[in-house]
Amino acid sequence: MTRLFLALIGLFLAAPVAIIAGVSLNAQQSLVFPPNGVSLRWYAAIATQADWRNALLTSVSIAAFAAALAVAIALPIAYALWRRTTVVGRVVQLLGVSPFVLPPVITALGALAFWSTAGFYGSSFTVVVSHAIFFTSLPLVTLTLGFSSIDREIVEAARTMGADERAVRRTILAPMIRPYLVSGFAFAFVLSLNEYIIAYMTVGFTMETVPIKIFNALRYGYTPVMASISVLFVALAALVFGLVARFGDLPKLLGAWERR
Repeated sequence: MTRLFLALIGLFLAAPVAIIAGVSLNAQQSLVFPPNGVSLRWYAAIATQADWRNALLTSVSIAAFAAALAVAIALPIAYALWRRTTVVGRVVQLLGVSPFVLPPVITALGALAFWSTAGFYGSSFTVVVSHAIFFTSLPLVTLTLGFSSIDREIVEAARTMGADERAVRRTILAPMIRPYLVSGFAFAFVLSLNEYIIAYMTVGFTMETVPIKIFNALRYGYTPVMASISVLFVALAALVFGLVARFGDLPKLLGAWERR
């Protein structure tokens, strides 16, 4: 009975992706399921049509820079909290998590008001900074979890053997924290890649990411390219999270490590 229940849940979750995948294979330019014929032309169109190709490159670039900036913000906060817990540190940690707790539309409106007032609305870096601030909570959580999993006795032993702080960070902390850093980057990258509201509010009228391109395309007619690039994004997310699970020790990333 349990297996049947889990199978039904899995089928329910997979059904939308299966339908979108079927739509992306339509031989004709229509969004129908089951598909009318089978063709991969709409996947090729992602690379051959300049507007879709540019939107994809823009999304990947924004996501990569935003994820890197989010990690750069989260790492010193998590490290400082691990070294010493203070009231100020906890407040900073709360501020780091709070943007992701708020509804995205609230953050988007705040970003719109701030960048418009500052005179930078429409600049490409605004969406990178806005995404980084919004998704900082993801690497902050993973890095905080990673630092909390470090046995302080190992660090003390290294110091006793004469290692200075730089050597401790390079030889002990960096290798142990790397999987959590990579996973935080991956989570921020994938979510930034798919984010629409903040991107639209900050650069929606000057540049197109893939989500913005999809919504704009809906105004002028349906094309299976929307389905094919959606399948591509799902596959990319599955690949990234699969690599995190394979090389990053997913149970530990979720906090399920064994304490001694």
